[in-house]
Amino acid sequence: MQNNRLKTGFDDRLQAAAAARKAQLAKFTPKPAQIDPLHAERAAQREAELQAVRQARADAKAAKAQAILEAALEAERARAEAEEAVLTTKREQRKERKALSAAEAKAKRDAKYAARKMRA
Repeated sequence: MQNNRLKTGFDDRLQAAAAARKAQLAKFTPKPAQIDPLHAERAAQREAELQAVRQARADAKAAKAQAILEAALEAERARAEAEEAVLTTKREQRKERKALSAAEAKAKRDAKYAARKMRA
């Protein structure tokens, strides 16, 4: 009788071992997935953040391109100003040479005229 009360028979031990194995395996069975209620919001938020990053990068790229363009225009303007300064300097030198030549020619004519007057 004591054997029945403790249930320590071979079959009982096999059943207990099988139940224990089932309990161990039950821990590893996949549980039903719970759908995140904020999934759509998180996706929208992630997309908004991605758009913000893309916009920031596009703005930075445009600013860099604009800076390069402005630098090129500034360099072109500086080059044009330098060329204009060189041309202005050449013009002034040419005017001075012409003025000196004209003055020398006038002095030469005046000397000839004075010489003729002295003879006559």
